[in-house]
Amino acid sequence: MGLLFVYGTLQRGCTNHAQLAGQAWVGAARTPPGFRLYQLEGYPGLVAHPDDRTGVSGEVWSVDAAGLERLDRFEGVAEGLYRRAPLPLLPPFAGQVVETYWYARSVAGRADLGGRWT
Repeated sequence: MGLLFVYGTLQRGCTNHAQLAGQAWVGAARTPPGFRLYQLEGYPGLVAHPDDRTGVSGEVWSVDAAGLERLDRFEGVAEGLYRRAPLPLLPPFAGQVVETYWYARSVAGRADLGGRWT
């Protein structure tokens, strides 16, 4: 089991939440400042953004190995669309190893969504 921060369509009530079937919701979470979401093709991408002052909100899930493998395929890790790697979070998750899907391509020309996927 690993902790995974989701910030877009995988969240509860969103279009791709079914990808988290069988996994356990842990709680709401937020990154420290320094991260932003950008509009892609109907979903957001998270990137480091040194000028950000608010961070990104999302959810933390406990995901088993089979779930992470399924999500890696869904998120296009092998194709270089996203990469799964650690992300710092504010309390109560500060200091814990929590991974997320970082957008791995350029956000040039993409709309800045700030810190929340709507």
